[in-house]
Amino acid sequence: MTATAPTVRARLVFVLGALAMFGPFSIDTVFPAFGQMASDLGTNAVAIQQTISSYLLGYGLMSLFHGAISDAIGRRPVILVGIALFVLASIGCALAPDLPTLLFFRTVQGLCAGVGLIVGRAVIRDSVDGEDAQRLMSQVSMIFSIAPAIAPIVGGWILGFAEWHAIFWFLAVFGAALWLLTFLALPETHPEERRLPLNARLLIGNYWAMLQHRRFVWLVVVTTLNFAALFLYISSAPVFVMQHLGLNEQQFGWFFAPVISGMMLGAFATGRGAGRFSAHSMVRAGFMFSLAGVVLNVAYAGLAPVFLFPWAVLPLIVVSFGVALVFPQLMIQMLDLYPTQRGSASSMQAFLSLMFQAGVAGLLSPFLAASPMHLALAALVLSASAYGLWVVGNAVARKKGALLAG
Repeated sequence: MTATAPTVRARLVFVLGALAMFGPFSIDTVFPAFGQMASDLGTNAVAIQQTISSYLLGYGLMSLFHGAISDAIGRRPVILVGIALFVLASIGCALAPDLPTLLFFRTVQGLCAGVGLIVGRAVIRDSVDGEDAQRLMSQVSMIFSIAPAIAPIVGGWILGFAEWHAIFWFLAVFGAALWLLTFLALPETHPEERRLPLNARLLIGNYWAMLQHRRFVWLVVVTTLNFAALFLYISSAPVFVMQHLGLNEQQFGWFFAPVISGMMLGAFATGRGAGRFSAHSMVRAGFMFSLAGVVLNVAYAGLAPVFLFPWAVLPLIVVSFGVALVFPQLMIQMLDLYPTQRGSASSMQAFLSLMFQAGVAGLLSPFLAASPMHLALAALVLSASAYGLWVVGNAVARKKGALLAG
């Protein structure tokens, strides 16, 4: 399919954006409840932090299979079954009497939640090509960006009249509504004649080949490190917001809304720039913004006598803008390396990225979150590493007569 009619494309944007939202929505909604959950379950904040890493672990592990299964049986059934299981897992979280049970169902949530984003990317490349794909990817990214901004606000609002269990009941209802929307509005974009048999040996062989594909791995590492600079702050939000900024459970939006606005502006700029600027130019501009943001962040953490809103958040807006410029360009290039296995390619990218982000949430964040300077320096290292790898990769490619990122 080379292009879609405007009305069909608008429907795709809405549905795919909603599908992309429910994964991050499931992470960020519970942030305001960390203190209450730790008290109720008789544990501490470090242990509760593992509700993020367990979720991401499940998300990453199953991401290896979402795309491959959709390559074999179609996109719609995989998405619908995944959402249905997510609803059941959310109910399990709501009824969890202790931390081990909660961690188990959070892992199951993660196993299911990635289906919307991962298979949704394959739907985009099934449906449109070229500049249209870049625009659609950026439009979906804009909707996707809303979730981390509004999720903690919703979580804080729920805590205003109910206990933390109600947040998971809300996620169950949200998942059920999303299932109905998908069932009614999402067409099947992967016809039977283009499907691949689901063969374990073939799947392992394909994934192994991807891991040996230098350009694919290079693109994955660059995008993962660049996003990790921002994700470190997202996963540290309970400490960053309530301790460093001095806000309460109902005020997480003061952190998330500005940061996610930066991502939305970056996604908007990506869509507007499609066809006007080369992918290489937009990626380079994105890195310049990201680096400027992390440098300003370190400067503020080191020089400010008092850690205050909004000044502590402004550098992160610049970082998020840069991240949103870089990611869609490089994601499309990753998928285009495997035109008949877009689902599998999306799965492998998600798996590698999420395993790293699970480490960021479960290891780096608890270790660094207590110090604004430690967070700022770690973000600088991550962003600078991503840019350095991008520059080196392109320099090597030029010697071979090809520009990897554009």
